Amino acid sequence: MKSMGQPVLRDIILVGGGHSHVAVLRRFGMHPLPGVRLTVICRDTHTPYSGMLPGYIAGHYSYDEVHIDLARLAQFAGARFFRAEAVGLDLGAGRVRCRDRPPVPYDRLSVNIGSTPQMTNVAGAAEYAVPVKPINGFDARWRLLLDRVRKHAGITRIAVVGGGAGGVELTLAMQYRLRNELRGLGRDPDDLSFRLLTSDADILPTHNASVRRAFRRVLAARGVVLHCDAEVVDVSAARLRTAGGETLDADEIVWVTHAAGAPWLRESGLALDADGFIQVTDTLQTVTDSNVFAAGDIASMIEYPREKAGVFAVRQGPPLAENLRRAVEGRALKAYRPQSRWLALISTGDRFAVASRGAIGFEGAWVWRWKDWIDRRFMAKFNQLPAMEHDAPAASSPVKLDREEAAQAVSAIAMRCGGCGAKVGATVLSRALGALHPVERDDVLIGLHAPDDAAVVRVPKGKAMVHTVDFFRAIVDDPYLFGKVAANHALGDIFAMGAEAQSATAIVTVPPGLESKVEDVLLQMMSGAVEVFNDAGCALVGGHTGEGEELALGFAVNGLVDADGTPLMRKSGMRPGDALILTKPIGTGTLFAAHARLEARGRWIDAALVSMCQSNRLAARCLREHGATACTDLTGFGLLGHLVEMTRPSGVDAELKLSALPVLEGAEETSAAGILSSLQPANLRLRRALRNQQDAVRHPRYPLIFDPQTAGGLLASIPADRADACLRVLRELGYMHAAVIGRVLNQGDALAPVFLVLE
Repeated sequence: MKSMGQPVLRDIILVGGGHSHVAVLRRFGMHPLPGVRLTVICRDTHTPYSGMLPGYIAGHYSYDEVHIDLARLAQFAGARFFRAEAVGLDLGAGRVRCRDRPPVPYDRLSVNIGSTPQMTNVAGAAEYAVPVKPINGFDARWRLLLDRVRKHAGITRIAVVGGGAGGVELTLAMQYRLRNELRGLGRDPDDLSFRLLTSDADILPTHNASVRRAFRRVLAARGVVLHCDAEVVDVSAARLRTAGGETLDADEIVWVTHAAGAPWLRESGLALDADGFIQVTDTLQTVTDSNVFAAGDIASMIEYPREKAGVFAVRQGPPLAENLRRAVEGRALKAYRPQSRWLALISTGDRFAVASRGAIGFEGAWVWRWKDWIDRRFMAKFNQLPAMEHDAPAASSPVKLDREEAAQAVSAIAMRCGGCGAKVGATVLSRALGALHPVERDDVLIGLHAPDDAAVVRVPKGKAMVHTVDFFRAIVDDPYLFGKVAANHALGDIFAMGAEAQSATAIVTVPPGLESKVEDVLLQMMSGAVEVFNDAGCALVGGHTGEGEELALGFAVNGLVDADGTPLMRKSGMRPGDALILTKPIGTGTLFAAHARLEARGRWIDAALVSMCQSNRLAARCLREHGATACTDLTGFGLLGHLVEMTRPSGVDAELKLSALPVLEGAEETSAAGILSSLQPANLRLRRALRNQQDAVRHPRYPLIFDPQTAGGLLASIPADRADACLRVLRELGYMHAAVIGRVLNQGDALAPVFLVLE
């Protein structure tokens, strides 16, 4: 997280990853605004493009073809990506409340979270029906339905509730895919029953008569039973009932009805329409607060009401980006007027589509090909990102500041002296740290919130103290997650020794900016760290905070062990015949190198962060209880480096089975592409420790044994007869990738201590 020489002056927060916000990100990526920091808050890393969803369901597109990698796009835009769920707003304080993390402050806020089908007004719908939105949730259920239909011997009955374009398209796409699946299995495709229910007198009520006739014809030809004037009033397990008293059996009920806004908006303080959508003006500002914008399905334009269609969200992206830019610059905003007519291309599942615009309607396979071309061109803008210049000199910021802010900005960019002149201001620091609540320990006599110059901790009687320290620059743009990773990384040495964590002191480097911006980064980062330390029973007792070009964080950690001679878990002590166990997958080095180059998928980084945020505390206890003879945590030296560190003092050799290594998703792909950590060349020098290096060099996992790890797992030697039991307990504790990766051998005559098993 480089400051690029320009302090942060304003924060624009984008809640949601909808079609409008991806356009905002791309435009800011192409034309950055100095002094303005974008942050995306979104629950999902991959945001779906609704126009291609029916084609994905029908089997014409892969998952990646219909999803925009939001994390990658955010990085291209120079934006922070917070994978989190917004649950509320504090308009007075200018903060977004999130689930399971500190609130995020904003200067300007935009909401683009889409809509969800209304289900609460129908008894049982929320419990037994599957809403089509959010799409990621529906995708999970769709995969389960696919599997269920494949395995089910009899007829599967599917009911879709909602006769608009979404319901009709989804019905035909699902039917097409499922019938093809049954054919592929040699089964009768007629083992499927589809019903489409709508409360209206006809399907597609917002489209012209010729379009409606075309789809009624297609539905009839496909054997889909259409129920018009059939308002669903009750849903139960495998059954639904209409207002007319009709009861229908269904093994799966999909809900694609009239949409509504997210429930948390009702308590936000924003003005909403009758359906819970945010009311906005023609500048896309909310009528309640000019600092808050909304776009896409979640926005209700009071002057230009339109139906909920993806075309409007796409068209609102450019004016939203422009007005957000103008808002922080203090310039007048531009009015946006949506078109009154728009082109809708509605597919029938089988590479055939119908076009609808006003009173015009036409159809054919060529319409589907046209739609496919339009959709792929749209997606290419966000997934095929141009190379950008990131080392350009910092430009002056056009952001409008008040007198106090201007003074702070001058101070932030001025040349700073060394020593205490680089410290973060005392007021900023005290506000940030005052919000933290480290765990209380009886052996901490003077801690974080005391005014003294240093912390004081007591070493309990019968205990000895273990010391360690780690420090590194941020590898993710989310300071809260970075705090968690850094704390876990520092605690790794303590747990690897079999010690109990006692206290920690922090050393922090924060890029300069306005006081409020520096304070928030400190609060976010240290909140994440304190969560990890509190879970470990470790008290944060103090530290030092200064300003620098890049965000960086480290900790000096103290731990306690029995001083009565109880053996520690050390690197030495491996015995011939022991099994080698690794508790976490490897690959963080290559993945984050790829992440920095925009060549890692967002879900790969998500999985890596989940692994890095998993504490080694319980794993260490498990290893010790199963008789670990030696142990270390994997960090910068990589798997091979740390293994050699263990074999040398133990006087043994080791056998490493490459196929058994647990590997993070994407790591093999990025390493095969030659994308490696900057530490990899230094680690490669240890290849002389490999007895059969030349035989192994072409194995796809060979580069990963040199890959440096951040907050990696524990590598331990365990008596062979206890290894299976140890693995079973580790997995029960949540270390699902724990594996036996090799064994300890008697020391041979060869100088190289490690032999690689290739099959």
